[in-house]
Amino acid sequence: MNSLKNRNIRWGIIGLGNIADTFARDLLTVKGAELYAVASRTEQKARAFAQKHQATKAYGSYEALVNDANIDAVYIATPHSEHKKHALLCLDKGIAVLCEKPLAMNAEQVNSMIAVAQKNNVLLMEALWTYFLPHYQFVLTALNNQTYGKLLKIEADFGFIKEFDGQSRLFNKSLGGGSLLDIGIYPIFAALSTLGVPDSITADATFFDNGADSSCAMTFNYNNGSTALLKSTLLEATPGEALFHCEQGTIKINRDFHSPSTVTLINGTTQENRNFDCKTQGYNHEITHFNGLLRQQKTESDIMTFNFSRNLIETLDRVREVIGLKY
Repeated sequence: MNSLKNRNIRWGIIGLGNIADTFARDLLTVKGAELYAVASRTEQKARAFAQKHQATKAYGSYEALVNDANIDAVYIATPHSEHKKHALLCLDKGIAVLCEKPLAMNAEQVNSMIAVAQKNNVLLMEALWTYFLPHYQFVLTALNNQTYGKLLKIEADFGFIKEFDGQSRLFNKSLGGGSLLDIGIYPIFAALSTLGVPDSITADATFFDNGADSSCAMTFNYNNGSTALLKSTLLEATPGEALFHCEQGTIKINRDFHSPSTVTLINGTTQENRNFDCKTQGYNHEITHFNGLLRQQKTESDIMTFNFSRNLIETLDRVREVIGLKY
């Protein structure tokens, strides 16, 4: 890799679905970065995406993209089941990888990806963008400082109504489809990033006819008495909030807590609203962090650490075991 001190970081994108479209739009707002190349399974789709987002190169295969020596970093936005395969394509070429959440389908896959990244001394990070959003960092600081005392209970949900479509990735069990890996990961993230790994888990799920989970209700129990009540569902529109109940008050992230949102501080009968000015979709924050790591020649994030990614996928595995979900 050429020195990154005096030039743009040249990004590639593998997998050109809706989330890649959002990522590409925000990438264009990040100083010192450019969308250099994109790849799809068809060159026609890649060319259309490249034209829309001002990419220099368009490739009709993922292998062709990773063989382009000009690429510094790749964002992987393929289905969950393909994350490991496509991350290793990049890591084996010495290309830094920002891989969409979940990092892989299970802990065994995640551990193998991390092992290759460490062996090759290449940056790898799970793209759980919520961790880097200003409103979420604000909440983490308030909780760490115990502004309202000890954190006692979390309530977090993520749900929307989506008509079942057997051809859609979202419902395809073999691709990791279903509510848990796609959206349940966010309430679980809220618990792990504040209360840590639970000591015990109870959970109940419903399933579509093809075996993909349609909803999942989880309770995380901690030996210190704290609890987390979490929910994901593709069957109903939920408030999409995250509430952190502390000894002397509640910190509430309002609708769509996982994306740029507002925060309400509740102390008795007093409420204070905090707004966070975000003119993008919010992906630029994780991109900026990742670019900083790359310029500093770091191979692991100090926020989205390997240990956190391991804890996250291991917790997802534990929930799957409780509800009997196998891929």
